Amino acid sequence: MLIALISDIHSNLEALQAVWREVKNADVVLCMGDLVGYGASPNEVVEFVRDQMKKREFLCVRGNHDNAVAFGAEWGFNPYAREAVRWHQMVMSIENLEFLRRLPIRQLFTDDTGRSYLLIHGSPRAPLDEYLFPWLPESEFKAVLSYVWQDDLLVGHTHIPMLKLVRERRIINPGGVGQPRDGDWRAAYAFIDTEKEPPNNVKFHRVEYDVEEAAEKIVEAGLPRFLAQRLFEGY
Repeated sequence: MLIALISDIHSNLEALQAVWREVKNADVVLCMGDLVGYGASPNEVVEFVRDQMKKREFLCVRGNHDNAVAFGAEWGFNPYAREAVRWHQMVMSIENLEFLRRLPIRQLFTDDTGRSYLLIHGSPRAPLDEYLFPWLPESEFKAVLSYVWQDDLLVGHTHIPMLKLVRERRIINPGGVGQPRDGDWRAAYAFIDTEKEPPNNVKFHRVEYDVEEAAEKIVEAGLPRFLAQRLFEGY
């Protein structure tokens, strides 16, 4: 079984399309949330995901930006993110907003070898809010895994690819599709190949996309120019 991992699309249709060309032949796609926020194509991204969910096995959880757009929960957001949330609420269709509201906070998945996964955007301790950065001490990752019984924890939120091994268990973040923050502007995603033995069956990938088009759409929509500029730098 080939499992595709994606996260943090952030209304970047161009990045999603580029990643999808690479992952479309996977047996299942697991998404750790934040379909929307920041970018200028929220309806197109949500409709793409909705369509794929009808065609194939595609699991997705709700991210903090999905939650903010769907429920108006924008407290704690920086001014750029807050402005984008309010713009999203104005332009998104009722059907797409309802889809975001129905996304679960957690999802469970078991692969063909019996290995179990918990999908969550932030962490089990704070599903929408906690950032599990790669540079946190080992004790933090051990503490996080004490909250779940599954073999592997799949997260997003930081927009930074990560693989942490704690004994036989793993915490995996595929990085950001639509707004990477590790200094590489290319869209990030990952695969788990169950024909290979863990922990070495996770592979991280990057793909170029039409970043100029994505950035131009942000500017044309009247969103903060900073949100367009950061796409070129990957931060």
